[in-house]
Amino acid sequence: MPAGTLYRGREGMWSWVAHRVTGVLVFFFLFVHVLDTALVRVSPEAYDDTIAVYKTPIVAFMEYGLVAAVLFHALNGLRVAAVDLWDRGPRVQRSMLWTVVGVWAVLMALAAYPVLGHALREMFGS
Repeated sequence: MPAGTLYRGREGMWSWVAHRVTGVLVFFFLFVHVLDTALVRVSPEAYDDTIAVYKTPIVAFMEYGLVAAVLFHALNGLRVAAVDLWDRGPRVQRSMLWTVVGVWAVLMALAAYPVLGHALREMFGS
């Protein structure tokens, strides 16, 4: 391979990968959600058992991951739209990405207690 042709994975590539991964994760959640909701018509007992599993602490951590995926996908989607639609977008895409990451981190920190509080209290007792 000629020198200088290997893509080195700068921020743009990693945001592209993260956007695709979070999109697939959100799609997977929606697919499972439709299936578990459909259980109520097939077997109300199986539905109740599934809902009981959803109230466990491990699922609370998965919900936090879902919040992280949806939030990053949404914020990065706005960034992608700005890069595509704003004439200065391509020139400032890197700083917009770091802004997205910063806003995402702050919002995830703010969401930690409401999403994980019950699970942490159940795990460590309080």
